[in-house]
Amino acid sequence: MGESLNGLKRTIMCGEPRENNVGSNITVMGWVQRKRNLGGLVFIDLRDRTGILQVVFGEEINKEAFEKADLVKPEYCLAISGKLVERQSINPKLPTGKVELLGESIKILSESETPPIYIKENLDAAENVRLKYRYLDLRRPDMQKKLIIRHKTAKIVRDFLDENGFLEIETPMLTKSTPEGARDYLVPSRNFPGKFYALPQSPQIFKQLLMVSGYDRYFQIVKCFRDEDLRANRQPEFTQIDIEMSFVEEDDVIAINERLIKRVFKEILDVDVELPIKRMSYSEAMNKYGSDKPDLRFGMEIKDLSDVVKECEFGVFKNAIAEGGSVRAIVAKDCAGMGRKKIDKLGEFVKTYKAKGLAWIAYKSEDEIKSPISKFFSEDDIKAILDKAEAKVGDLVLIIADKNRVVLQALGALRLELAKQLELLKDNKEFNFVWITDFPLLEYDEEEDRYVAQHHPFTMPKDEDIQYLETDPGRVRAKAYDIVLNGEELGGGSIRIHNTEIQEKMFKALGFTQEKAWERFGFLLEAFKYGPPPHGGIAYGLDRLIMFLSGTENIKDVIAFPKNQNAYCPMSEAPNIVDYKQLEELGIEISKLDEN
Repeated sequence: MGESLNGLKRTIMCGEPRENNVGSNITVMGWVQRKRNLGGLVFIDLRDRTGILQVVFGEEINKEAFEKADLVKPEYCLAISGKLVERQSINPKLPTGKVELLGESIKILSESETPPIYIKENLDAAENVRLKYRYLDLRRPDMQKKLIIRHKTAKIVRDFLDENGFLEIETPMLTKSTPEGARDYLVPSRNFPGKFYALPQSPQIFKQLLMVSGYDRYFQIVKCFRDEDLRANRQPEFTQIDIEMSFVEEDDVIAINERLIKRVFKEILDVDVELPIKRMSYSEAMNKYGSDKPDLRFGMEIKDLSDVVKECEFGVFKNAIAEGGSVRAIVAKDCAGMGRKKIDKLGEFVKTYKAKGLAWIAYKSEDEIKSPISKFFSEDDIKAILDKAEAKVGDLVLIIADKNRVVLQALGALRLELAKQLELLKDNKEFNFVWITDFPLLEYDEEEDRYVAQHHPFTMPKDEDIQYLETDPGRVRAKAYDIVLNGEELGGGSIRIHNTEIQEKMFKALGFTQEKAWERFGFLLEAFKYGPPPHGGIAYGLDRLIMFLSGTENIKDVIAFPKNQNAYCPMSEAPNIVDYKQLEELGIEISKLDEN
């Protein structure tokens, strides 16, 4: 059963009627949230994406409509017309709670089977079930609010960039594979058998070409693709706000993006982001927080104890320093009474970050200090460690000794784990932004036995570090910057190399021969022969930004049709097996079929 509209028009959305509309004849359309039959009256809560309106049907209002209304069930799709009146029993939980609609006519546009999931806020259902019936999951008001925030954010971004002279320009989805980073998604070509397009991991090369073309302010809200093992809050296809500018330096890119961030947070959340946003070098972030995306909403900074323990007889500390590593600590405030089992679990936790173990000192009182390593130190030595760590009575000092990279990574992770266990951020609603700058240009990949670009091969080195590109590549810092919010990277970018000589030095440092560089990036290098301007930009993860703005911790909540943790869509059943004829046309033969 399903009636047609026959010219009937919706005059108002369900969530819009207010007291000033009382007396009006209106038509609303939507889905049945709930139906109650109270004898002579039938109440229907009708829902659309704007909210819920109570509709009342009675024999005295319209007998035919009353009888028809009694047939409906949850999630039936209806069109209802009638007169808006003041509601006798006000519902303060609803924006429409002071009015109700007297149902004078009703059309059942379509019926619904009993939904496999409840259409309600804060649904507790298995994720794969929600994804299988995503079209129902998206009916839920909390999901609709998130996608509305996504729409509004994208509009604010477009408006702001348009006001500031940026042009929105699309770049190709079918492009060339340049395997430097995550795996590409490949698309076979029918016209060129044996050859493949790649879906873009980002529009990096094309936006640089647009700068060469003279479009000095470009942006795009664009889909990007990476074929990588999925972790929490990663998707195989994701959306970037991509921005590039010509004739700029780092400060210029940062300044306009701070204004963009301020606009978005003010208009979406009415939050005032204080400008300028603080900046921190990569080196400071790693040394203080063990992360290049530090969460600054709580303290617990890493302290270097190496100076005060370098002469000690404790082999673990002494050997780590002798081998060029360090001994560092964080202090858990008021945790001196933490049980041994909990501390041992923290020790196991840091081992997952390649630390060999966790030493600790419980500063119980001025006269009582407990530690499994106290036998290796004099009382004065222990006091010196506590002073260096800036520990107070009642604190627990947690210490790791190893290579610097291991120490910082392990303590950075331990810092976040303790914040979670101690509920330091439970009621913290602040938005703590920081720019991380001066990243290393290159990092050494032990598996490939060569340096790889920390950002990408076109990132400009700091002027004063160019001299080290050939002699000491690991020392070179980049003109790169990330914007970090509450321990998550929102976006990152850099000033690009526009000088051929510097680009050649960069490729050499990366171990690329001239032939290899031209094979991978030839069309960009060719373009750079023709007067490229100084340029730079940034790309934001739109999905991650919407997570913050909508208050969710699950990236799938802010994407209309996401994939699950296996990059599979339970709803559409993609990826799927295709017809043999399609494969034959592409010259593809499947040698091994995954039967899962």
